[in-house]
Amino acid sequence: MSTEPRRDDKLPAEEIYDSHAAFDGELGDVTGARTAAEGFLGVLSRTSPPAAVEHWDDILLVVTELAANAVQYAPGRFELTMRRTLDGVHVTLGDTSTTSPAPRPFSPSKGGGGIGWYLIQTLCEEVSVVVHDHGKDVHVFLPW
Repeated sequence: MSTEPRRDDKLPAEEIYDSHAAFDGELGDVTGARTAAEGFLGVLSRTSPPAAVEHWDDILLVVTELAANAVQYAPGRFELTMRRTLDGVHVTLGDTSTTSPAPRPFSPSKGGGGIGWYLIQTLCEEVSVVVHDHGKDVHVFLPW
């Protein structure tokens, strides 16, 4: 039986976890974002373990893809925010580009990606992009 996500419900105060990290936008910051996400999940899992083991890896993969896209396509700083929701984890990655992400054709013979945005769309329950004057925020919700 499937239920609709309950994003507006409130968690008890002792179960609210969030994390925020800012990065300069250098290549090594992709690893830094993944490490920050892993730290957040480690703290979260002490009191609220994931419903399925793959949820941990899915979140890390999505954060890595979002950070890699920010480094590749948006010059300058990016910020990662993660928050526990009633039924999962809300990840926001804000960067300096006002261009919304779009799928690109995957071409193995030419190399160089083309599957990241498809992975994000597939693994996340919801994906939205909010463009503003100074860039954009990509919001994704994943199960936990």
